[in-house]
Amino acid sequence: MLREVLLNQFRDRLQGLPLKVRLWSGDVLEGPDARVQLTVHHPKALRTLAYPSMGGLARAYVEGQVDIAGEVQDILRLGESLCQAEVCREGRGSAAWKWWRHTRARDRRNIAYHYDVSNDFYGLWLDRNRVYSCAYFEAQDDSLDTAQERKLDLICRKLMLRPGERLLDIGCGWGGLILRAAERHGVEATGITLSENQRDYVEEQIRQRGLEGRVEVRLMDYREVPGDAPYDKIASVGMFEHVGRRNLRAYFDKIASLLKPGGLVMNHGITSVALKSEGLDSGISEFIDDYVFPGGELVHVSTVMQEMAAAGLEPLDAENLRPHYGKTLWAWVRRLEAQEAEAIRLIGEKKYRIWRIYMAGSAYAFDHNWLSLFQILGGKPRADGSQGYPFTRRHVYA
Repeated sequence: MLREVLLNQFRDRLQGLPLKVRLWSGDVLEGPDARVQLTVHHPKALRTLAYPSMGGLARAYVEGQVDIAGEVQDILRLGESLCQAEVCREGRGSAAWKWWRHTRARDRRNIAYHYDVSNDFYGLWLDRNRVYSCAYFEAQDDSLDTAQERKLDLICRKLMLRPGERLLDIGCGWGGLILRAAERHGVEATGITLSENQRDYVEEQIRQRGLEGRVEVRLMDYREVPGDAPYDKIASVGMFEHVGRRNLRAYFDKIASLLKPGGLVMNHGITSVALKSEGLDSGISEFIDDYVFPGGELVHVSTVMQEMAAAGLEPLDAENLRPHYGKTLWAWVRRLEAQEAEAIRLIGEKKYRIWRIYMAGSAYAFDHNWLSLFQILGGKPRADGSQGYPFTRRHVYA
């Protein structure tokens, strides 16, 4: 009886939607001009379908309760309509933001869960420099390789890197920024990461490129970086989302303590769009926390600037790259889907589904202004209050 009630509820939701549904029984339900096909493998998926949320549908797909065929953009548009999820960005997100989510041990486990999957897996769909953050498209037809190198160069110009300066990259990933900064700008670069896979990859790149003595990578939490030799410039690209709302002041305090007076810091990361939001609604935040980024938290850009300023770092420039991240993520999704068989061989069907639906959903969220991405440049004033920063931004776009 309950099964029939749930099935009828689902039928009501399907009215007018371009979806074809094949049930485990062989029965077929079909809306007009169906562009997406949903195969339901087990009756236990019915509750999710009768009372759907974006996160719930993603879980059902990842756990193999349903299969979804069609263009991924069509799938997400249909999911939004089915879930009536037009206000996802207004969500409060998970209520589980507790202090223990960001202990050093917990952060190490969280980072290892996401990044220590397989270097070869990430190599299937990232660019040639393996940059796992928003690219910068100066032209619509830029390749992903070109756009990621443009992003690295943009950061280097904003930081005004000079030969001989010391650069710290907090959360250096696979080393794209520190390697390019050393080779193109002559800096001495140090990258830190909590991922052993990333550390091993960067060490090999340093050896292959002959950068020993000029570039180093450390397996280290940002809270553990010694402050005895301050840096001229500091970058944090795609990392502060892991810091936690409660730790933002301590994070910027640490950066300020590591930065020379007159030095610059670039904080590049995802932000929420709604002022008070702690994450996306319709079960999306909970899905991401459980399957993708354990411990990830988002704040509004105004909160980032407030915490930066409270730490004594003056915000000098802010740029919204939201459209660039949607374009970046769609490129990653296309490249991942093109390597589906090899990806499944490397990490298994379930993890492939997690990455596919997570990145496609994120692309959709950036395109629809549910999420944003800001580069914020800050400076540490000298004792007399001056900053080593020009009056104009000509140096950035020259």
